[in-house]
This record gives sequence, C-alpha cells and structure tokens, in this order.
Amino acid sequence: MGEIIKQSLRESYAKTLIKLGKEHQNIVVVDADLSTSTKTALFGKEFPDRFFNIGISEQSMIGIAAGLALKGKTVFASSFAVFASGRDWDQIRQSVCYNEVDVKIVATHGGITVGEDGATHQSNEDIAIMRILPNMRVIVPADAFETERVIEKVYGIKGPFYVRLSRENFPVIYDKDYKFELGRFDVLRKGKDGVIFAIGKEVYESLSAAEELEKEGISMTVINASSVKPLDKDLIYQYAKEFDRFFVVEEHQKIGGLGSAIGEFITEERPIIIKKIGIDNIFGVSGKADDLIKYFKLDSKGIYNYIKTVMGG
Repeated sequence: MGEIIKQSLRESYAKTLIKLGKEHQNIVVVDADLSTSTKTALFGKEFPDRFFNIGISEQSMIGIAAGLALKGKTVFASSFAVFASGRDWDQIRQSVCYNEVDVKIVATHGGITVGEDGATHQSNEDIAIMRILPNMRVIVPADAFETERVIEKVYGIKGPFYVRLSRENFPVIYDKDYKFELGRFDVLRKGKDGVIFAIGKEVYESLSAAEELEKEGISMTVINASSVKPLDKDLIYQYAKEFDRFFVVEEHQKIGGLGSAIGEFITEERPIIIKKIGIDNIFGVSGKADDLIKYFKLDSKGIYNYIKTVMGG
C-alpha cells in the first residue's frame, strides 16, 4: 500500500473544533479533566469563555452538557471512551438521548490501542452500549481526514452523537477531498470472492490483508463502515445478494458491535453467515498498541490468516 503516513485523530478533532468555533458562536466544549489528552484544551486556549473543564466528574459533565444544549448550545463533550460511554451512561440515556438534545460525545482512547493503560481503560464495549440508545448516532472514523469530515457533519445535524476516536495515530487512507455521509459506507476496494466490513484502524488493516489475499488468488471487497448507526442498509443488502458470508472486523467486542449491528439488520432480510473478527468476550491486557493488535489477531496478518482459512485458501 506504499508509504505509511500516520496522523492523530485527536489532533484532527481539535483542529476541526477550533475551525468550527470560529465560524459558530453557539459551540461549547466540555471535558472531564482529560483535555490535554483529548486535545480539547486547544479549543479552550482559543475560546476560554466557551470551554469548561468539569473535573473528574463525567456524570456532571454530561448533565451540564445537556443543560447547555437545552439553552440552544451545540455541545461537544469529551473524555476517554471507557469513561465517556460507561461512567455516565445513565446521564447520557436520561438527559441527552431521552430529551434528544444537541450533545456530541466525542470519545478518545477507544479500543485496545489505549495500550499500556491496560484492561480497565481499554473500552471494547462502548459501541454496543451507545448504539443501543434511542436517538443516538454512532460513528467510528478510519483516519484523521475522516475525523475532520465527521466532526463537521455532526455539528450540522441536531441531536446526540457518539464519535469514537483512538489514542494512537492511524494510517492515512483519505485526503482532504473526502466527503463523509451519515448512513453511508465507503467501498474502498472491490473484489469478487468476498466482502469485509471494517471500522477505525481495522479499515487500514483490512485493506492490507486484502492486498496479501489477492496474491493468493482471493479477491476481497473492503468497505469502511464508519457509520455504525445508522447503517448503510442499502449497501449491506446489495452485498448480501452477491455473497453468502460477510467478514466484519472491529477493535471491539464481537458482541454488540458492528458485526452485531449488521447481523441484526440483514438476517431479517435474507440468510447470510457473518464471520466476526474482534475481541472475543474477554478484557484487554496491558502492552504497546501495535503488540496488542497483533496479540488479538486484529493486524493485517491475523485478518489474512482468518479469511484465508475460512475461504479455503
């Protein structure tokens, strides 16, 4: 795939927030004492009167965000994914989603690539517990450019969003001309033997695996399924007519994530086998991000080996 260029999704988020903040005075940002890590501190430096560090109190952060939104503000609320989705789930349900207020929860440090912070901080369940909520939309960008487009898009659509970012820099897939559409997947590679749906870092890993599989005579379609909720149901249905199985790759529990979301939809329309490549109902472990991706067989080699075995290669 040529030279690997990596960029920070967190920095892309902050840069886009500042750009939007200059254009729209109604944007307010709240954080729970992690603003130097989530990078929202950069917005706070630029707009100190529209930035609030709530302290180590994620539940209060969401309550305050909901209150500000009820007063007409568009609020971006950030913390680590494990805290932003779990510690304040009740407040998200009752204050944000039930009232359908304009709060965008942008969580960083999602998945096992949190790394050395270990299992307690590796949020591999957040997609499941966010997408189950009525009125919540869930997006997992694949790189820094998609992050920019996603943040711009969610600002322009009223109501709750959960956007999952990473601690690690991701390989660049897109360029500045990329356009994100809510409820639409992006077909990055077309193949005739099978289809891979992937999100986040696993989009790049899946593309790399598909290149290696091509050398073995296995031709795979690779799809960036960043709009986890709402799904691109038309595209899923189209490929369900062409193939007898899907492969779904995600840095998340196999239970409740993208694979479950696709299965819940398509199995009501037509029978299909869904093979999930993800975290298999266990907690993470401490280690370097790249080592953990390999350990959980979510690197390109792990994906390659799994698909080759299933496809009879």
